[in-house]
Amino acid sequence: MLLRVKKVSDIASSEITPQATVEVFQRSRRDVLKGLGALGATTALGGFALEAKAETALKVVPTNYKVSDRETTPEAKAKSYNNFYEFGTDKGDPARHAGKLKTRPWTVKVEGLVKKPQTIDIDTIMAYRPIEERVYRFRCVEAWSMVIPWAGYPLGEFIKAMDPLPSAKFVQFYSDEDSKVMELPSGIEFPYQEGLRMDEAMHPLTLLTFGSYGQTLANQQGAPIRVIVPWKYGFKSAKSIVRIKFVEKMPATTWSDMSPDEYGFYSNVNPSVDHPRWSQAHERLLNSNSILPKVVPTLPFNGYANEVGAMYAGMNLRTYF
Repeated sequence: MLLRVKKVSDIASSEITPQATVEVFQRSRRDVLKGLGALGATTALGGFALEAKAETALKVVPTNYKVSDRETTPEAKAKSYNNFYEFGTDKGDPARHAGKLKTRPWTVKVEGLVKKPQTIDIDTIMAYRPIEERVYRFRCVEAWSMVIPWAGYPLGEFIKAMDPLPSAKFVQFYSDEDSKVMELPSGIEFPYQEGLRMDEAMHPLTLLTFGSYGQTLANQQGAPIRVIVPWKYGFKSAKSIVRIKFVEKMPATTWSDMSPDEYGFYSNVNPSVDHPRWSQAHERLLNSNSILPKVVPTLPFNGYANEVGAMYAGMNLRTYF
């Protein structure tokens, strides 16, 4: 195993939910799918033995990434209202169907412009650094948002360990494609692909994510490994990753390639740039069990402008949307 370890750490128009609808708040809660498949292997990790256990709880360390002005979304809501088109286009479909996804064994292939291409077991990746809990805003391009306590560590730390070549300017992510349990809507091709510019991927806010609410990711959230890029619309945060590729040129991404006039490569949260079919100036908070939605103004970069705005200095964010 080549991973070096420190000794100790969007969317078819027919499926868009109109902003005014309150249907989702009237639906009964669905049982949350939890748990991982049983693990029976012991993973070698830098000379140490890591015993993989079939547990859902995650040991996390707290950080200062908190959102004090908004309450955390109830766990049941966050895990029953999801976009994961491989398991259906209705918001409740992933929670109903994603239990079929087998998350062990699971490996991630690292390839492209990297000094040491390799395939790494998920438990080795999870053990590389302490897993942190970070409470982030999560904004969907459909104009709804949540506040979720994610668990992971900075993607940049993993990238450093992979030692990409200087010519690598972008990082491309490929989601799992299991035809036995997944079925994308007509017009969307497997595998689902996303990508980030290297400085975006290396930014400390970009989280290589393994859990939420103190537990491993629910399947419908993109188990067992995804990324969270909190200043971008949710579809930029690739789910159920099986390949990470370092490339020189801007990579193909599923939604941007399908509909480039609606979903740009950057997809930063920008209230002044509307989607062609609806406004992005406001968002519905899914942060409580209230029947009626609360609508608030959308914040530039989803409220993270101070942290990430400098990366886009000089760019026309209406052109590079």
